[in-house]
Amino acid sequence: MKIFYGIDLGSRFVKVAIDEETGYQFLGPYDTAEFYRRCVQPGPEGPSLRRDILGLEEDPALACTGYGRARLANGAVMVPELEAIAAGVMDLTGISDAVILDIGGQDSKALLLREGRMTGFEANDRCAASSGRFLESMARVMGLELSEIGNYWEDPVELSSTCAVFGETELVGLIGEGHDMERLAAGVNQAVLRRLLPLLSRFDFETLVLTGGVAYNKALRELLGQRTGAKVIVPDKPDFVASAGCCCFARSKAEERKPSV
Repeated sequence: MKIFYGIDLGSRFVKVAIDEETGYQFLGPYDTAEFYRRCVQPGPEGPSLRRDILGLEEDPALACTGYGRARLANGAVMVPELEAIAAGVMDLTGISDAVILDIGGQDSKALLLREGRMTGFEANDRCAASSGRFLESMARVMGLELSEIGNYWEDPVELSSTCAVFGETELVGLIGEGHDMERLAAGVNQAVLRRLLPLLSRFDFETLVLTGGVAYNKALRELLGQRTGAKVIVPDKPDFVASAGCCCFARSKAEERKPSV
């Protein structure tokens, strides 16, 4: 039985997908720094993955993407992140016409899929205010679990700052004024929404697929559906979409290597 591995080396977390005949198995998420310390070893031909640490077979069918993909250059297929996300969405959902909004730990990006091809994209990689890192910071300031923030989107207290750094300071001031945490959490989600909508403004679409860890945020799912009028789809494991897409590339590469009969 041929097994294919896909790894998404994100800025905050590493996600591993294993494509077997019976379906996908997912490992992680792992803290990125810890993953590098434990699972990546240097070598004369470049860094390589210590598969034994993860319990993976010594098999060459490995593809990786994300910020740190070059760190696994030895024996791995390198996949551009946008292509990995698109392939993962199509493989996991069967959707080939949609806009994909990927909200990761450090940045956000929108991809336009038409008949299974990526025909356009927009990215916001210069501000953390539309990323998971912003939500983590705001949750810490409010003393809430990250998962709790996603429960609130109605009657928000408006946050005027669009900067992640100044946003924390503003939030502390609003807490001092005695605002309810539920309304403040709704305001945080509205602030993220304001940063995401410009990424979608140039595209016409009826289906919006959310990927990345922030896709678990119920409030953003509701708000994006309300503001765009689109049908919002979230894969079962939205943070593992890119790693699943890498498995598709590992599979394709293995097919290319098959000897012709």
